[in-house]
Amino acid sequence: MSERELCVWDALIGQERIVELLQRAVRASKNMKQGLVQAGGSGNAMTHAWLFTGPPGSGRSVAARAFAAALLCDDGGCGVCQTCRTVLSGAHPDVTICRTEQLSIKVDDIRELVRKAAMAPVTGAWQVIIVEDADRMTDRAADALLKSLEEPPPRTVWMLCAPNADDVFVTIRSRTREVRLVTPPDDETAGLLVRQYGVPADVAQLSARVAQGHIGRAKALAADQALREARQKIVDLPSSWTTLTTCLTTAADVASTAQAAAEAQTTELDARERRDLEQALGFTTKGAKPRSAAAAIASLEDQQKARAKRLQRDAIDNVLTELATWYRDLLCIQVGGRESEIINLGVSNRVRQAASATTAAQSVACLEAILDARRVIDANVAPLLALEALFVQLMSRGAPAN
Repeated sequence: MSERELCVWDALIGQERIVELLQRAVRASKNMKQGLVQAGGSGNAMTHAWLFTGPPGSGRSVAARAFAAALLCDDGGCGVCQTCRTVLSGAHPDVTICRTEQLSIKVDDIRELVRKAAMAPVTGAWQVIIVEDADRMTDRAADALLKSLEEPPPRTVWMLCAPNADDVFVTIRSRTREVRLVTPPDDETAGLLVRQYGVPADVAQLSARVAQGHIGRAKALAADQALREARQKIVDLPSSWTTLTTCLTTAADVASTAQAAAEAQTTELDARERRDLEQALGFTTKGAKPRSAAAAIASLEDQQKARAKRLQRDAIDNVLTELATWYRDLLCIQVGGRESEIINLGVSNRVRQAASATTAAQSVACLEAILDARRVIDANVAPLLALEALFVQLMSRGAPAN
């Protein structure tokens, strides 16, 4: 797929109200001669701290980057100038993007951002700091950020991203202006895939439907037939659960596949980080090694393990999310929904058959079991144990009604 040039706002599909709000802020920023007003002050269009919230895939970080580009662009976000291109690619010197591959954002990460925020812009009118997954900040990290939000530098704008405002520390939340994104309609997601990436209309519609408003997921599915086939195998899992053994075997397969995927993403990166650290510590030269070498290597290994754990959890969570669409479709039919509302429309005949053999109460129980499994895995329960328990529950709860 070849990406086509668009205005920075065009990627925010289904977010017309949000685009209008951010454009007003951009226009206001162009007329500001001095420092920014603080969040919530007198209904001003522009402020120093923003909180982008919305369901997964709604485009929180996309909105933040588009806003950053528009603030720095002379034309308010044309999408084609050097400023827009460098902001959207993450290469602009006045836009810093913080994302973590770990389970949390540490205090040292935020302190570095606060130090950056205190600097004057290099080339543009604003210094923009974007913090993705702001809900993952530790208590100490939030405390470190709070002072910068309370006493903001005059030409700095903070943009925090989180699934829900309640996921962010209340002291941080109260000093930001929330921008709440919504799940974009399937038709608009499909239209974006066709316009910007040249995806065939039928593939775009299928990808948008099964991605359930997650634009990044829809793009990935549209680009990779193997990924679409792998997703269908997940949806087919319930039909394979006929005995306790099949449940346990499937759980082991899912857990091992997730672990292998995490290792594939991290093995080369881990090795490179280890080599870079050893070089920095002087391992490649003769002489005594620093006393802190062992501690530094141990710290790196801990970070790498945490990253691998997060990636494995993310892979398993994706399996559970896709699996939930099967039971959601059953429930849709069981409560009188239209067939056009089914997510897995390609297997609608099987959906109807399974829906007629079970009850709405059973489908709800299965959805609740999946949600509980996601919670316990997030709470650090061993993924294999959680999956084994879940699949056994789904087999028993999804048995044909008497």
